[in-house]
Amino acid sequence: MPNTVYIIGHKNPDTDSVCAAIAYAYLKNAISKDTIYEPKKAGQLNEETRYVLERFGVQEPDTVLDVGAQLTDIEYRRLEPVDGHISLKKAWELMLERDVVTLPVVGRTGKLEGVIVNGDIAYSYMDVYDNSILSRARTQYSNILSTLNGSLLTGNPHAYFIKGSVVIASSNREDLKDDINRDDLVIVGNITERQLICIEAGASCLVVCGAKSVDSKVIKMAEEHQCVLITTEYDTFTVARLIHQAMPVRQFMRSDDIVSFELDDYVDDVRDTMKTVRHRDFPILDENRHYVGMVSRRLLLNMQKKRIILVDHNEKSQAVDNIDQAEVLEIIDHHRLGSLETVSPIYFRNQPLGSSSTIVALMYEERGVEIPKHIAGVLCSAILSDTLMFRSPTCTKVDEEKARMLADIAGVDVVELATSMFEAGSDFKDKTPDQIFHQDYKIFTSGDIKFGVAQVSSISKGQLNSIKSGIQSYMQTVQASSDLDAVFVMLTDILNESTELLFVGDTADKIIADAFRMPVATDSYLLEGVVSRKKQLIPPIMESLQE
Repeated sequence: MPNTVYIIGHKNPDTDSVCAAIAYAYLKNAISKDTIYEPKKAGQLNEETRYVLERFGVQEPDTVLDVGAQLTDIEYRRLEPVDGHISLKKAWELMLERDVVTLPVVGRTGKLEGVIVNGDIAYSYMDVYDNSILSRARTQYSNILSTLNGSLLTGNPHAYFIKGSVVIASSNREDLKDDINRDDLVIVGNITERQLICIEAGASCLVVCGAKSVDSKVIKMAEEHQCVLITTEYDTFTVARLIHQAMPVRQFMRSDDIVSFELDDYVDDVRDTMKTVRHRDFPILDENRHYVGMVSRRLLLNMQKKRIILVDHNEKSQAVDNIDQAEVLEIIDHHRLGSLETVSPIYFRNQPLGSSSTIVALMYEERGVEIPKHIAGVLCSAILSDTLMFRSPTCTKVDEEKARMLADIAGVDVVELATSMFEAGSDFKDKTPDQIFHQDYKIFTSGDIKFGVAQVSSISKGQLNSIKSGIQSYMQTVQASSDLDAVFVMLTDILNESTELLFVGDTADKIIADAFRMPVATDSYLLEGVVSRKKQLIPPIMESLQE
């Protein structure tokens, strides 16, 4: 999809990252003519964000976890498939016409049945010495007619040669009957007496060479004996050489252990598989195993990278997987500069505001685009979420002004909306510690130290206490199964504007003690007035680690 751009936030998406992507996609589509902008999310929605989207009637974006190049991103060959009944000769002609060496064989349902390559046709011609293979392959008489450029004088062209061998009537007339068994296909010259003997001997099909027509007596006897009668202008040698090419491709196609790929397979994985197989072309299937096209090593060079706009982050560790394989066009963010690098210059807007959605709201004004009611609702919700209803130290006057303006457009009360959102996000019933932990979790790096920080916010201290022990146990699992030096969880009480900071890791306790000039704790740290991970927790930790 060369004219499509994904707008996507960070992993473990929060309300700001999702709503900013939705609102920015709406804005870009309003001012763009040639490109389609699609909002995406990089993980599962938390309950707060789900509540916001449902309240304002906004469709949940599709999830994209990896933006590495896939087969759907390349100009693969949409090669027309063939039916398994076509002749080897027809398959060869199609290969020459289409300049390919492989043809996909597809059944009536559209599912791949096999592939036929030019080497298979060569094998049928050079290495087959069985004169009964034509019948065992259930060769259709129509195939024989087209292969020999023949004419049908008697019989049904849609019937099949299913019994007997291929025999050339070259013996003298006395021995000819002994050479022919019932149901054989007999190749004979344009001699009436021989033709009559072959039919009387029980031939199921008679191919008369070097002739356009035969004696009426031969036609009458062929009809009486239900013998298929074919004439061809080719001589006997040519007919004998060509007739095996009338066999259907299904007899020689490869149907077992076919190496195939699906549209959503990643190019790197496809390339690795191709290295282990000597085939030149490979079939591509859709999710229902229906054939859609062919891919070769050469076509992988024409890869179209996915085009991406990032919102609410600029850290590689927080971005969707394989972001370095995508083409990043823009970044809209309100965090510190991170580790993400781009190949070429991009549009990068980073402002010290409380929410990325505030930046998007400003861009609507700058572009002169009217903000519809549902977009105003999600933008307002995102600002309230990221600023903790204007309580966070990251909140600026601009954030509050834009949030109240958006609330007026959406027809909502700021306090009621924020309270309802936080209550939805604080409903921990039926949630596992894993789900609670990952609803807002990010990884940071400073020098050789790598650590993760999750934040769980609630308007009820009791709700936070109820999940504390489960979260502490789960933190141990996270740290043990990763390369992180430390893991922290902020249990943030929104109304009381305080955070209980849980920690695991050999040096985690000392990191916080140094950062906040506090005595080393054994269980957790109570951080009064700290509600913002971005502005109040991460900067002191980074400064301490750098020192």
